Amino acid sequence: MLIAAIALAVLYFALMELMLIDSSMALREAQRFRSRVVAATLAESAAELSAASMVTRNAGDDINADDEQGSMKATCKVSGTAFVIDAEATTSGVMPMKSTVSVQGRIMGQQVMVDYTYHSQ
Repeated sequence: MLIAAIALAVLYFALMELMLIDSSMALREAQRFRSRVVAATLAESAAELSAASMVTRNAGDDINADDEQGSMKATCKVSGTAFVIDAEATTSGVMPMKSTVSVQGRIMGQQVMVDYTYHSQ
């Protein structure tokens, strides 16, 4: 009877250890996913700020910003009617991730037309 109780206790603690290992793996995956989403969002925000600077200020302005989520930077280059916006973001925290966005387009009078976008992580 004592041996059965000891074996049952060992199996119980082994099961608890497996559950802890599984939950820590799930936590790491959730942190990695969150970091990817935040990096993509920061890169998109940098590209949007750069596009706004293209319309409201001088084209070619560099955008640099940092907060508790991470850092972002973007550059807008205008050549004639064509423009290229290159944005990059890096998250801060447990799982740092990097994401880039590139937007190519053209300006036709008062209209801005996006021809191509490229997103990466």
